[in-house]
Amino acid sequence: MLTPMDIHNKEFKRSFRGYNENEVDEFLDKIMEDYELLYKENSELKDRVNIMNDKLQSYTNMEKTLNNTLIVAQRSAEDLKQNAKKEAELIIQEAQQNAEKIMQRANQEVVRIRTELENQKKRLNVFKAKFKSLLEGQLEAVLSIDDREFFDEETKEDDNEK
Repeated sequence: MLTPMDIHNKEFKRSFRGYNENEVDEFLDKIMEDYELLYKENSELKDRVNIMNDKLQSYTNMEKTLNNTLIVAQRSAEDLKQNAKKEAELIIQEAQQNAEKIMQRANQEVVRIRTELENQKKRLNVFKAKFKSLLEGQLEAVLSIDDREFFDEETKEDDNEK
């Protein structure tokens, strides 16, 4: 590729009926200036392309990192979800076991209270029977007293006191 200096240093051989040397030199100077501008612009554009490629590579790396991070986050979220589900199942299982134990204790307590109630009923019935027997015995004793004997003794006592 030609450089602006190549154009500037180019010399042509002279010939008898050649072009006007001043016109050729002026035209070459103009070409050299335009070419130099294009050359600089091309160089700047190449630099920008390199910078853009570097940025693109950086963004591509960032995208890969973000994708990997997203995948890790999704896996972590899934693991957390599964762990939470397992923990919830364990809590439910433990709660059910505790509920069963409580129900067993409550049932045992109901059986104990019923047994105690039956024992108290038996004791009450025994007490009633003994008390009834006592009352019946006392009633028989009261009924066996001969009224005449009672009144006769009472009359005698009244006479003796007078």
